[in-house]
Amino acid sequence: MDLHFGDSKPTDDERAAVDALLGPPESSWEGATRDETRAADLRWARGGRAARDRRDLLLPGLHALNDRIGWISEGALDYLCRRLTVPPAEAYGVATFYALFSVRPRPATVLHVCTDLACAAAGASDLCAGIEARLGPGSGVSVQQSPCLGLCERAPAALAVKAGDPVRTAVSAPATVEEAVLAASAPDSAPGEPPAVMAVPQAGDRALTLLRRVGVVDPASLDDYRAHGGYTALRRAFELGPAGVIREVTDSGLVGRGGAAFPTGRKWQATASQPDHPHYLVCNADESEPGTFKDRVLMEGDPYALVEAMTIAGYATGAHRGYLYLRGEYPRALRRLEHAITQARARGFLGDDVLGQGYAFDIEIRRGAGAYICGEETALFNSIEGYRGEPRSKPPFPVEKGLFGKPTVENNVETLVNVLPILTMGAPAYAAVGTAQSTGPKLYCVSGSVDRPGVYELPFGATLGELLDLAGVRDGLRAVLLGGAAGGFVRADERDIPLTFEGTRAAGTTLGSGVVMAFDNTVPLPRLLLRIAEFFRDESCGQCVPCRVGTVRQEEALHRIAERTGAAAADDIALLREVGRAMRDASICGLGQTAWNAVESAIDRLGAYT
Repeated sequence: MDLHFGDSKPTDDERAAVDALLGPPESSWEGATRDETRAADLRWARGGRAARDRRDLLLPGLHALNDRIGWISEGALDYLCRRLTVPPAEAYGVATFYALFSVRPRPATVLHVCTDLACAAAGASDLCAGIEARLGPGSGVSVQQSPCLGLCERAPAALAVKAGDPVRTAVSAPATVEEAVLAASAPDSAPGEPPAVMAVPQAGDRALTLLRRVGVVDPASLDDYRAHGGYTALRRAFELGPAGVIREVTDSGLVGRGGAAFPTGRKWQATASQPDHPHYLVCNADESEPGTFKDRVLMEGDPYALVEAMTIAGYATGAHRGYLYLRGEYPRALRRLEHAITQARARGFLGDDVLGQGYAFDIEIRRGAGAYICGEETALFNSIEGYRGEPRSKPPFPVEKGLFGKPTVENNVETLVNVLPILTMGAPAYAAVGTAQSTGPKLYCVSGSVDRPGVYELPFGATLGELLDLAGVRDGLRAVLLGGAAGGFVRADERDIPLTFEGTRAAGTTLGSGVVMAFDNTVPLPRLLLRIAEFFRDESCGQCVPCRVGTVRQEEALHRIAERTGAAAADDIALLREVGRAMRDASICGLGQTAWNAVESAIDRLGAYT
């Protein structure tokens, strides 16, 4: 390992931020002064396995600096790298990979204003202009346009982050200029967020399964969670044993809810059967797909359910450690989950002997830092390990070599929470909900031109029209985007599309992660398509040529034809099709493979640019 450190020195605050995470340095090799270590330096060095085992603390270290100072200086990065024995050039590549970090000086307060699809339709551009005009230069606030903040039901949205010890955050949604400026200037004085139940229009419906506790239980109270059926599923899991749990999950027909729809039981069984140890469990809570916010509502409104579900998944697959990878734009979910994990650990629901059953399991939260690509499982593993969040080639698959090169099972929040009703009601009863190929309940994130946006729970098989009627779709509906930016548009008259994996495939579209975004005639479709293209260009990790170049060419072509239609745009539409096919066929991961989907569907299904 070739380490080249510069001459820049960290400030006292920067040293304190790193030392608060890692503890004081043990020698001058790690950045301590000679007076602090004296002759011990002559006999001390860290290398080999000991150095590699600390690499995964790089991302938490970058967060510690960014939270305390507001940006990451050269001296601070050098000091962190000395502590972790990481080459500064590699750490710089990691720090510059994430949108929430900055390696250039900026004000301590950053106001992120969402300009993605739902917020764009709700007037985000006017909001940005008003905020910038109100604050003006020298305000001490950096205003940054942001991709989706996961607050689509309350669009437009803004997130203020004020660096310090501790870091302070404030969410303004739906945001006005006055409220966003207040959140940035005085986060502690900004109005609090509405409770998570406000994002659940069906709250109180006894037919709910996944959302039944949201708004009913106190999300901070473990006792309240247990009083409403909490930890019944974990006790049932211990009765069944690991093989029995996997059999129940397999028989239930549960498939992944993140969009890939891979059978969960098969994934768990493949991981559990691997002879290599240790096994790891990773919960993917980095829902960055524009229009998606269901996992946020679950984590904010029912955090103990996720802790219990992760414990069951770890038990079934032979994992003793779980990593919860949470997107960095979810400060309230972070606080709720930190509290829930601490309480569960203190009460014996996590730790060396869970519920006295001789099973050891614990959960560690790792915060993302603004990278859509980290929703891809292998990119997420790289991020946790302290590398750039770039996808890996497959095979080997994660069930064989995943996190830290060990067998790993990865599921998103909604998938894991579905395990609880499977164990409490039994696999046959669960499989009886929905359809033969798409079993159980499904959560849908409805936003845009509807009267009652929010998270809806329906059994698989309900139609698009039924869901839109529940949400109160407005007059003049022009199109519906299914699956988010990686999904596809359908026409307003295609209300009979069944909301199942097989039904949407047959209709030539996708269900994806459950995004249902309605757009009426007041929303300019070409501008939406251009925003989608900009999103994929920004979020491409750049590792493979088809995606790195293709997303740029797609955006360029859409810029050229934004004001043209018919024959004048024909050549660029033909180019878009060629680029789209190349990305779909040759990209290394799902980002490039789906970057053309929404644009293609708008051209072919909605007649855009004709």
